[in-house]
Formats: sequence, C-alpha cells, structure tokens
Amino acid sequence: MGRKLYVGNLPYSATEQSLREAFSASGTVDSVSVITDRDTGQSKGFAFVEMATDQEAQTATQAMNGQTLDGRQIKVNEAKPRESRGGGGGGGYGGGGGGGYGRRY
Repeated sequence: MGRKLYVGNLPYSATEQSLREAFSASGTVDSVSVITDRDTGQSKGFAFVEMATDQEAQTATQAMNGQTLDGRQIKVNEAKPRESRGGGGGGGYGGGGGGGYGRRY
C-alpha cells in the first residue's frame, strides 16, 4: 500500500487542519490537500492525505474509512496514480494517414 490516501465524501466544512487532526491519530501526517474549485474556492468534497509510512497509511485507512466527519460518512482508500491528461493534441485537420473512403491504390 502506498502512503497517499484518497479521502472522499467529505463535508464542505472539512479543512486541511481538521483532516490533519483526524488522521494524526493513526500516525504522522506528511501532507493534506483539500481539493477546491478553481473559480469559487469551495471544496469539491475530496482530499488527499499523505502519511509518513505505508504502515501508517494502512492503519489510517482501516481506522478512518466509514467514519463520520461533520455528519458525513467518509471513504478512505489508497490514492491511484494520477493519469496524464495528454497535453496539446494536434488540431482537427491533417494527420492520421490512410483515410479516404473507398480509395484504392
């Protein structure tokens, strides 16, 4: 298990400090990142918590998954690696050889 945890179904009132306090009962919390909307700054209802060791992350997952935080039952599991979003892309024209309907050579 990795050290980075995904925490979902968070109440909008949850802060980095409140999550740090809740997860510190299971070990040393290296970092907390509550994900917010870029335009409004409001929480999107999930966060990432990174624990100091794999063992502490496993302990935190077992202890916190399903617990109630400000009236909401949170979900905690190992964070999946971030998928690359593939930057750029090529315009809508050209590219991709071989096309042409019914073309014979």
